[in-house]
Parts: sequence; structure tokens; C-alpha cells
Amino acid sequence: MSTILESRQINKSYANHLALKNLDLEVPRGSIFGLLGPNGAGKTTFIRIINQIIAADSGAIIIDGQNLNPSHIEIIGYLPEERGLYKKMKVGDQLLYFARLKGLSRSQALDKLKVWFKKWEINDWWGMKVEDLSKGMQQKIQFIGTVIHEPKLIILDEPFSGFDPINANLIKDEILELRENGSSVIFSTHRMESVEEICDHVALINKAVKILDGPKKKIKEEYRSDTYILEHRGEFTSNGSFSLVHSENLEDEKVRSILKLNSGTPNDMLKELIQKTEVLSFVEKIPSMNDIFISKVNEVNKQ
Repeated sequence: MSTILESRQINKSYANHLALKNLDLEVPRGSIFGLLGPNGAGKTTFIRIINQIIAADSGAIIIDGQNLNPSHIEIIGYLPEERGLYKKMKVGDQLLYFARLKGLSRSQALDKLKVWFKKWEINDWWGMKVEDLSKGMQQKIQFIGTVIHEPKLIILDEPFSGFDPINANLIKDEILELRENGSSVIFSTHRMESVEEICDHVALINKAVKILDGPKKKIKEEYRSDTYILEHRGEFTSNGSFSLVHSENLEDEKVRSILKLNSGTPNDMLKELIQKTEVLSFVEKIPSMNDIFISKVNEVNKQ
């Protein structure tokens, strides 16, 4: 798979603060790339460099095979965390303005906007002023403005902020559809459940440095810990092939136990358990991206 964006040894400092140090990243074409990190890690700085809002002190950004340049504005869609709409403008006029800035003619923009307004059933919003819309409605408008020109690269900074669950799912489905239609997405968020649902690749930045990078599936595989969740009735003891990490009582005399496999296979452990207790369910505890995020950041912070 080719890349839509590469960053090579990007460095950026503000006065005495190091924002990014030797950042190397590759965003695969046609992927949803999760850009993760604690507050102040350097994510927003990196996004602003890509969008040419600020410049790196050193290093290079390659987009679609070319060094970053002003022409890339037309193939990038950027939804910042701090939304920016003109409150006094009417919704239709504002979206036409955004579309023209991205290189669309008026007729092209109108055609595309008609599709979006029909799809989201918001035709009656066209003549409304932005200030008369709720926060969630405004964010829908800004999302449309971000993707109206069908950009090759879409950068979304906390796109679900302020949305209720229904509209968050609506935006999630749109992001997946944009990927299916050929766009590549850089997705910056603190919502690990969203990363679990839609990201193909992830990179974790902490204190200006990349500390984790790769396909989400591969990363989760690397962090497997041979830990299993057992729901059962009745006590049991181990012969040493596994250890009891934690246990809690549930309803109806059920117990949930967390077990660590020390030797043998999961099947061996299950066979032993069946002989000692009434097994109700037995599943591997796969680490979540939230677990990995916290573990990796804490590990680096202790160094």
C-alpha cells in the first residue's frame, strides 16, 4: 500500500518548549490513521504543519508524492478541534464560500451541496444564520464544509466533540464512507472507543516523540498477555499452569475470574477448568487501545 503522507524527521520548538522531535510517520493511502497522544503531546502542532498554518523548524512533509506546497490546500480537508464558522452568515452562503476557497466553481459547489443537504435532510437550514443553529448543527455544517471538495486527505481533530451518540454515529458512518470512496483520513481524538471502531493504523505521540506506530491489529496482537476471562460457578484451584489474577462475584452465584496462562495452551487450561468448575464462558482478554495507550504512556513517563 502506498502512502498519502510522509513526515520525515519533523522538528518544531516554541521558545523553550519542544513540540515535535524527529517525527517520522507514514499514512497509508486509503486508510483511517489514528493520531493519538495526551494533551500537549504535539498532535495539533503536527496537524498545523500539514495544513501550512505553521512551518516546521526542520524536516519534510511529503503529500501524494510531492513536497508540501500551497497547491495541497485543494486536496486537503481540515476540521479543527476549535470550530470556525462565521456566525452572522447564512448556512448556504457559508458553505458556498468554503467550497469556492477549495477550488470548486459555483455550479459544482451547488450540485454537491444539494446532495449533502438531501442526504442529511437539512434543506431548511440553507437560509438560516449559523448563530441560530445549535452547536451540534453547526458542527454538521463544518463537517460538510471540510469534505465538500472530496479531498484526497482529510484531517479530523476531535470530530465527535459535542455530538450526541446518534449524530456521532452519523459522522462515523460518513468517515467510513469517505474512506471507501478513496479518501485517506488522519483522525486525532481522545476517544479510544472511536479508534477501536474505525482506525486501521495508529501512531501514539508523547512529549513530542512518537512512541508507537503501526497497523492497529498488529499492535493489539503484540500487546496480548495470555490473559483470559472466565465466568463460572464453583471454586477451583490451579496446578500451576495458570494463575488467578482477580475474581469477583456476579449474580446467581456466578463468578468472573481473570486468569493468566503460564504454560501450555488455552485449550489445556480450559480442559482443566471444566474438570474443576462449571464453565459458563471463556474468552481471551484482548487489550483495548485505551489499555495500550495508558500502558505505553505510563511506561515512557517512568523512564
